[in-house]
Amino acid sequence: MELLIPFILGGLALIIIGLRVVDQYERGVVLTLGKYTSTRTPGLTWIFIGIQRMIKIDLRITTVDIPQQEVITKDNVPVGINAVVYFQVNSAEKAILNIQDYTLAVSQYAQAALRDVIGGIELDSILSEREQIADEIQKIVEKATQEWGIFVKDIKIQDIELPADMKRVMAKQAESERERRAVIIRAEGEYSAAERLSQAAERLSAAPGGMAMRTLQTIEKINPDPSKTVIFALPVEFFEGIKTLAQFFKDKGK
Repeated sequence: MELLIPFILGGLALIIIGLRVVDQYERGVVLTLGKYTSTRTPGLTWIFIGIQRMIKIDLRITTVDIPQQEVITKDNVPVGINAVVYFQVNSAEKAILNIQDYTLAVSQYAQAALRDVIGGIELDSILSEREQIADEIQKIVEKATQEWGIFVKDIKIQDIELPADMKRVMAKQAESERERRAVIIRAEGEYSAAERLSQAAERLSAAPGGMAMRTLQTIEKINPDPSKTVIFALPVEFFEGIKTLAQFFKDKGK
């Protein structure tokens, strides 16, 4: 029995040192004598030390920054563009067996795709169609990363750096556009005010004594102190009658 104790202790030690824990967000790729044999799911697992080894793969979404890329657009404008890639491992086996460093590979491939896509687009489209451009880059990267067991969740274009002279030109264009819109708004406001004044004048003319009342209100605003002002309110018809009478005597004298 004493001879079995070392073997029992050695077996227990082998079991203990072979225990591994796979977290909920991980998968364990097991290689036996260098050959893929299984993928372990979350929980407690065991491998045969010396014969097997387990490589853990994180399945959470990974963020990779694409450093600024200097690119010449289709209309020969130099721009600097950087972006960010969100990807996730969906096959731990492929991520281990088909690519050495999938994070670096995704970053490098995304940089190349970004330069290719931006180089074939004019500046105006780059500034106005960020989401469409990002979608196109994502499709190109996804096509390659499928073999690596990688799912590209999203790509976002962050900053677009333009030359200084181009910025000044765009600022002047924006200012001119704001001034143009302000002129249009003022003109529309003046037109609307003129329309309302015209309608008010028509209503006052149609109402008996309306114009006379409006005249009194205007005089009151000019000098609100009644003690210093004597007003003779005469209807407009009075002056028109005098004018007609003068014309009558003039014609009669002829």
